[in-house]
Amino acid sequence: MRVTTKGQVTIPVEIRERAGLLPHTEVEFELDAKGVHLRRAKAARAAGRGAAAVGRLRGQATVRMSTDEIMALTRRG
Repeated sequence: MRVTTKGQVTIPVEIRERAGLLPHTEVEFELDAKGVHLRRAKAARAAGRGAAAVGRLRGQATVRMSTDEIMALTRRG
């Protein structure tokens, strides 16, 4: 595996899955005498159920609508 000119590497899917590194997971790097260690960052605070649900759904919409259009649909009746 090589580091790109932008300092990026691709973490193999097997390692990401075993380490629980989902998209947008914050990570920390630690440097010691043996090398560099990568780990999930400790969460600043635990997100509630609502925040977790919104996080899972973010970016999943397939229809482009403005907020006004969505609100108009919810007000019909």
